[in-house]
Amino acid sequence: MAEPRIRDDRAKGRLEAFEEDVSVGVVVYFVLGAEPHALVAVHTVVEPEHEGKGIAGALVRELYATAAREGVPVVPLCSYAAKWAERHPDEAPVPPDEVVRAAEERLRATPSLW
Repeated sequence: MAEPRIRDDRAKGRLEAFEEDVSVGVVVYFVLGAEPHALVAVHTVVEPEHEGKGIAGALVRELYATAAREGVPVVPLCSYAAKWAERHPDEAPVPPDEVVRAAEERLRATPSLW
C-alpha cells in the first residue's frame, strides 16, 4: 500500500493524511511558541474504514520529522503518539521534562487546543 499524502496545516494545528484527496487521518497538535519551543501532539484519529493501514504511524512519524527539521522536540500528550514514540526511540527523542511541563500547563490553560 502506498503511503498517504501528508499535509501540515500549521495555522489550524492539523497534520492530515490524504488518500486521493480524501482526508483519512489527522494528528491535532499545537506549537509551544514561547520558550521552550515544541510541537505538542494532543490527538490522533484515523477514519474507521482506513484503520490498520499504518496511517496513524505515518502521521506521527511526519510530526517527529517536522520537529527535527525545525530543531524542536515533540511532546506526545496524545496516547497514540506516546506509544508510537516508545516503540520508535531512534526517531522519537524524549523531550526535556521542562518542555513537557510547559506543554501540559498550556493545554490545561487552553483546552480548546485539543
